[in-house]
Amino acid sequence: MRYDESSPAPESRDAISPDQRPWYRRRSTLAVAVAVLAPTLLAGWVLTQVVTEAGTDAKRPASLTPLPASHKAAGDAKSSASPTAPASPTAPASGPAAAPAKGPLSGKTVVIDPGHNTGNFKHTDEIDRQVDIGTNRKECDTTGTTTNSGYMEAEFSLDVSRRLRTLLEGRGLKVVLTHEAGTARPWGPCIDERARIGNEAHADAVVSVHADGVSAGSRGYHIILPARVKAGGADTAAIVGPSRQLGERIGSNFARTTGSAPANYLGSGTGMVVRDDLGGLNLSTRPKVFIECGNMRDDKDAAQLKNPEWRQKAAQGIADGIVGFLGG
Repeated sequence: MRYDESSPAPESRDAISPDQRPWYRRRSTLAVAVAVLAPTLLAGWVLTQVVTEAGTDAKRPASLTPLPASHKAAGDAKSSASPTAPASPTAPASGPAAAPAKGPLSGKTVVIDPGHNTGNFKHTDEIDRQVDIGTNRKECDTTGTTTNSGYMEAEFSLDVSRRLRTLLEGRGLKVVLTHEAGTARPWGPCIDERARIGNEAHADAVVSVHADGVSAGSRGYHIILPARVKAGGADTAAIVGPSRQLGERIGSNFARTTGSAPANYLGSGTGMVVRDDLGGLNLSTRPKVFIECGNMRDDKDAAQLKNPEWRQKAAQGIADGIVGFLGG
């Protein structure tokens, strides 16, 4: 047993006076008690520290728990992740959300122009009004044609245009229709306004949807391209080239999806026709084409034009051509 530094040395123990011995015995008893209790108190203190440390570890955030060496080595080459929940392959486990990817079609606008209007037949005076198309003056709009059974070109063009809008919006494009007929637009719009809608939208592409009305036996589709025109308010110099590219893209995709051939009655089998007498093209400052999807006066073409499944294929072909032109 070790004595306290203030206690007498062992060899002087016999020299202690009788009146001092009770004090010595009391000190000795106290020292013995301390010596006995010390190991117990020390063990209790150690146990308390272990329990406390364990509780602290249980509450410590997972991200602060040391990672195994193998996990750290893998994590050094990647963004850090929780050791108990590996990072998702499509989204980081922590940090700010990734910005949406911007594709080639992001921010682009397409204007679709459904040819004519189902209400034009009831508003002949309004649509006969003359408007300036740059090279001359021309009717505001026309009624369009019909099949032999009375199915209107305006019905066809609006249906395909709506289908086309759905397809293009599905690819992330902003789509503007020049009209949707009905009470909001009982007739028209006039051809100069149709061009203006595309211009003001700063459209990256404009497509006017139509069907032809010529003699039976004349079949197939054709694309109408703007001629080089500079007169009055018309100047197509900047759009002739890109409009041809747009038209060629649409033509090839339209033929592939519908199975239709280029028109056998104009365009020399190319399906491409250049015109300078259409106000919708002359007044456009944006790449623009017309597509005549078939001949409503030919029974075989008319059967296709009246078929909803075929019209969906037509819309798909036009959409694919537009997307290809825009780099999608």
